[in-house]
Order: sequence, then structure tokens, then C-alpha cells
Amino acid sequence: MFYRRSGPTEVPKGMSRPEHARCSLKRLVDAGTVPGLIGYRDGEPVGWISLGPREEFARLQKSPVMKPVDDKQVWSIVCFYTAKRVRGRSVAQAMLAGALDFARSCGARLVEAYPVDKKTRSADESMWFGCKTMYERAGFTEVARRKPTRPVVRKRLGAKRG
Repeated sequence: MFYRRSGPTEVPKGMSRPEHARCSLKRLVDAGTVPGLIGYRDGEPVGWISLGPREEFARLQKSPVMKPVDDKQVWSIVCFYTAKRVRGRSVAQAMLAGALDFARSCGARLVEAYPVDKKTRSADESMWFGCKTMYERAGFTEVARRKPTRPVVRKRLGAKRG
């Protein structure tokens, strides 16, 4: 929910910040918005990817790294989560492939992401944007770089299959 909001969020009295975020996410889903996808392995949830049309992520407008590159209609990928027990097993890569298929099925033609690009491995818990090499393997190309370790990458999607 962090990127869907643009400023400080009032948390109702008697509710924790995580509870408020869960309720806000549920309201989105109940209203018909798909805020992301859940990945399963052997019937157990192991991954999450948050994506949608850029305009659904208010915080991106003000971000020095993720602000719009141009006025093209894009879908944005803003967050990955992989369960600790399956990290290092290509879950994020599978989630990315599924997200691209989903975005394509919803009519998206251009998908954008904001990965981390460092020469050394980063701690797993700080990689919620994904790493640049994963996006490159999926056919994304860099279109901007506003900080040394934070490129903006894009992939053009073809029409829906079948």
C-alpha cells in the first residue's frame, strides 16, 4: 500500500499500521482492483508481486527515482516478496513472467520497473524492487537512471495471445 499513497496516512485509533494497510488492501480488492498477484508452490503461497497502471501508485509521481520518464501509458511493478524458505529458487522470476502475462491480458502494452543495480549482492530483505539482471533476462531495457544504483527499465508487450 505504501506506493498507492502519496503522503502520511492517518491510522484509525485502536488499529495498527499493518492492520490498516491490510484493510485498505481488502477495500481495493472488494472494489474490483487487482493490486498484485500471489505465487503458489505446492498449494502454499510463496511470492507476491504488486503491479498495476502507473496512475494507481500516487507515490511514484513525487519519487526522484521513479517519477514519470515520459507521458506514455505504463504499468508499474513496485514490489516483490518471496518467502524466505524458497529464496534463491527463481520465484521472483516466475512472478515477473506471470505479471507480464497478467498485464498483457489486461491490455497493458508497456511495463516499467525500478530495480536495484549493484555490483555486490544486496540483503534479500532490501530487494523488494527486484534486481536489474532479472528484468534484463525478461527482456526489459533501461530507459532512465536517476541514481547510480536505481535504473528505470521497460518492456514493450505484444497483443494478447490466443
